[in-house]
Amino acid sequence: MRPSTNGKAVLIALALATVLTGAGSCEVSSTPGAAQGSSGTGSNTGTGGGGGGGGGKASLDGLSVASASSMSGYSREKFTHWISQGNGCDTRDVVLKRDGKNVKATADCKITAGAWHSPYDDKDLTDPQALDIDHMVPLAAAWRSGAAKWTDEQRKDFANDLTRPQLFAVSLQSNRSKGDQDPSTWKPPNHAFWCTYAQDWVTVKAYYKLSVTQAEKTALTDMLATC
Repeated sequence: MRPSTNGKAVLIALALATVLTGAGSCEVSSTPGAAQGSSGTGSNTGTGGGGGGGGGKASLDGLSVASASSMSGYSREKFTHWISQGNGCDTRDVVLKRDGKNVKATADCKITAGAWHSPYDDKDLTDPQALDIDHMVPLAAAWRSGAAKWTDEQRKDFANDLTRPQLFAVSLQSNRSKGDQDPSTWKPPNHAFWCTYAQDWVTVKAYYKLSVTQAEKTALTDMLATC
């Protein structure tokens, strides 16, 4: 009987040693530094998506820098707009409703009245006919920076994008002044809007994976410095 009793004592001692060793190893592996390093990788440092501050300097640095491509083959008709958005409204109507206050429309969605603020030139407008819907990144500018290789469907989505900061109700004068220029040759006369303008421009280009020229990147960097 004694050998059996001694054997049990040995087994109990070994079991206790194993438990104590295991507890020690758990404490070593659960270091604060390891946990922080893991969670740190979840920070929003990507360049796409168009939200959550995605148009900042980090996103700009993530864009490809390239010379502007040829305008050969370009036409606005290759960017189908304004498409139907339901209930008789097209994309232009939706933007006017979204960006305006006290907007009135007919049963077939013809906008008849409202109040709008044009952020490009800091003007208040009440006549819907005095407004244009501007593409933040103009269609021709998109063509020069990568859209020439897109399908017609992709270009249609770009021209009617209501999700990214791509479409704005602005004064006719500011939209016509801008034309198809990028920030290296045209900036909003309203300097207070430069930060938002640059962020939105970068957000759109990042989402659609469009390139920027070096002059364009320099201008955007200067505008982002006003944020």
